Amino acid sequence: MRLVDELKKRVRGEVDTSADALLKFSRDTSLFVVRPEVVVRPKDAEDIASVVRLAASQKSTDPKSHVSITARSAGTDMSGGPLGDSIVLDMTAHLNALIEIKDDAAVVEPGMYFRDFDRETQKQHLELPSYTASREINTVGGMAANNSGGEKNLKYGKTARYVKSLDVVLADGNVHTLSNLTGDALRAKLAEEGFEGELYRRVAALIKNHTDIIAAGKPQVEKNSSGYALWDIGDGVESLNLARLMVGAQGTLGIITKIKFALVKPKPFAAMTVLFLDSIAELGPIVPQVLMSEPDSFESYDDNTFKLGIKYFPELAAQMKTSMVTLGLSFIPEAWMMLTGGVPKLVLLVEFRADTQDEAFEKAMDLADEIKQTQPHIGVRVAKNADAAKKYWAIRRESFNLLRKKVRGKRTAPFIDDFVVPPASMPEFLPKLQEILSHYDLMYTIAGHVGDGNFHIIPLMDPKLPDAGKIIDELSHKVYDLVLSYHGSITGEHNDGLVRTPYVQQMFGREMYALFVQIKQIFDPFNIFNPGKKVGLTYSDAFAKLDLPSVRTTNEIK
Repeated sequence: MRLVDELKKRVRGEVDTSADALLKFSRDTSLFVVRPEVVVRPKDAEDIASVVRLAASQKSTDPKSHVSITARSAGTDMSGGPLGDSIVLDMTAHLNALIEIKDDAAVVEPGMYFRDFDRETQKQHLELPSYTASREINTVGGMAANNSGGEKNLKYGKTARYVKSLDVVLADGNVHTLSNLTGDALRAKLAEEGFEGELYRRVAALIKNHTDIIAAGKPQVEKNSSGYALWDIGDGVESLNLARLMVGAQGTLGIITKIKFALVKPKPFAAMTVLFLDSIAELGPIVPQVLMSEPDSFESYDDNTFKLGIKYFPELAAQMKTSMVTLGLSFIPEAWMMLTGGVPKLVLLVEFRADTQDEAFEKAMDLADEIKQTQPHIGVRVAKNADAAKKYWAIRRESFNLLRKKVRGKRTAPFIDDFVVPPASMPEFLPKLQEILSHYDLMYTIAGHVGDGNFHIIPLMDPKLPDAGKIIDELSHKVYDLVLSYHGSITGEHNDGLVRTPYVQQMFGREMYALFVQIKQIFDPFNIFNPGKKVGLTYSDAFAKLDLPSVRTTNEIK
């Protein structure tokens, strides 16, 4: 209890070792369980700085000490990213304020829920467009830590594009403001004495001395949250953006305490072309044809997701804030389609936004007419406005929560949930993926960002099965081997965490992985920030933390 006693002396926020708190914070929405020693609810950045100074002091005195700090916001992570066995910081309790919205930018604390943040930015006709399907339950801090993306990624990109600066508590126990430094500002920083100047000098040297390795290791797909983004932080001579390095680092390099986001003015009107495919093979000609129309979003979900939405009508109606009768009437065309032709294998959602409703509707109709003329066997519908499209978005956004909460006797198993392949390779890749999956008796849903080649496959598993761990082991290796054979990414937006860190070296190669290890050591010499994520975790280490009766060992919840 010495650690807990010391925390109580130094922290003004709550220090909680209750059984309920430790149980709650031992899980996120992943397959893992890791019991923390203590949950701290910091009042402010200074509280976090105090915790970091304490941890660093203990580690410098006793390098074998297991003390570490893991930041956690909403706990919606599917990778095990916010799970730690020492100190877990609950960022939602107090660090949840919107500080200001000014000049198309917002300054916000990491524990603020996106739904609340979005409500305030929308009042100013502004938006952070990198929101995820879990937009109602996640936080802006989690979005930054994971470099999240979502349904608007095709046009607007991921969260990293919108982070202008970060306040971060680094290993020296002080708050530092990180941003993109260029020209004279960077040269002044590189000449600066002290911790921050040394940090910039070491990162700049690493970048300058390994340009060939970094260029070769850069992911070949547009969407990636794996590793540290060394290819995207400047050349170390004329520019260096340590805020960009921190985005997507999953709390392994420091603790974010404040974020400045750039915001966009969204087009106010939307219409959607909905395509119903009977075969995955039909994606071949469809994908380039749709992308040529330059949509704002290009999403998909499969027949199992569609059936799930139909089965849980009441929950969908509640999410849409409408009655079951109204929702049921809106699905009459789809019900007739199912009766006459069966459930479509894939549903594609192609959204267009514009300054007027007529313009958005015209774009959606143009694509619909083109598809009808060139591929008349494909079912096509047009949702003429945002209200008409709500039912499709509801199924797409709510499928994971419905799986997690409603299917009895089984649980969601997100371990192949976020890979990316080049969109042009999907017609060849997806049949190979289905062949792999066909050898396992699993129900699963497929949903994702088809325009980016980013798919979310969520199997349902009975955790009590004696071979559950074996299935996860085999399938993970087979699927990631296949993904990397197409020069894809193991994670587009959900990040590495416990579930994918063992595959980071396989994705990037030994030399690039060695640079990741050096970055971790530069920022975190005592290994106190969320250890075992990004680097330093073997597959057997991760496997031992699975929340399955057949493999649970030292982390078992009593």
